Amino acid sequence: MKKAVIYARVSSTGDRQSTERQVIDLTDYANKNGMTICKTFEEHISGAKRNEERAVLSECIEYAISNSIDVVLFSELSRCGRAVWEVLDTIRTLKDNGINAYFQKEGLSLFSDDGSESMYIPVILSVLCVCSQIERESIHYRLQSGRKVYVDKNLAETGKSGLGRKVGYRKPIEKKKEEYKEVLKLLKACYPIRKVAKLTDVSESTVKRLKREFCI
Repeated sequence: MKKAVIYARVSSTGDRQSTERQVIDLTDYANKNGMTICKTFEEHISGAKRNEERAVLSECIEYAISNSIDVVLFSELSRCGRAVWEVLDTIRTLKDNGINAYFQKEGLSLFSDDGSESMYIPVILSVLCVCSQIERESIHYRLQSGRKVYVDKNLAETGKSGLGRKVGYRKPIEKKKEEYKEVLKLLKACYPIRKVAKLTDVSESTVKRLKREFCI
């Protein structure tokens, strides 16, 4: 049987997010494909952090190399790094050491079952990384631009930014629609709460609240 390790990551600590679902799904995949899970690495750190700050990811890769692990299982490509070059650097390190990597969301592996390497996989992974980064940066830009317009409008009309709130104050629905329009747009497009929070830099608890308030 092939030896595998799982690397699971979520962005926050405490009860807000859990790696449990990633671990369960990847363990199920390993069992169905004749793999033995030697160790599971779980990390709670922001997706905005550089790989050099992700101690558990580094530990996972070092363990895989030192223990002749056959494959590292990831829930999705973005778990390998924040930026394109970081993802590709992680992939190259694994490949150079003869270690396969499987990305469950994308359904992709570095090597095929017979151990051969497809010449197209690096290209596909690079394109997916770039698309993901462009999407994230585009949404972040639109969100920040929308907030600036919102603040400038409130400053002109009231002399206040409109982003602060008094104790007991409840922001009007129309203002929420304007301030969080990117969040609402993604929710209506059926993006997962965690993905919306990551793409818009809005806390997951706020995204959940907006989803509930607007019955999306």
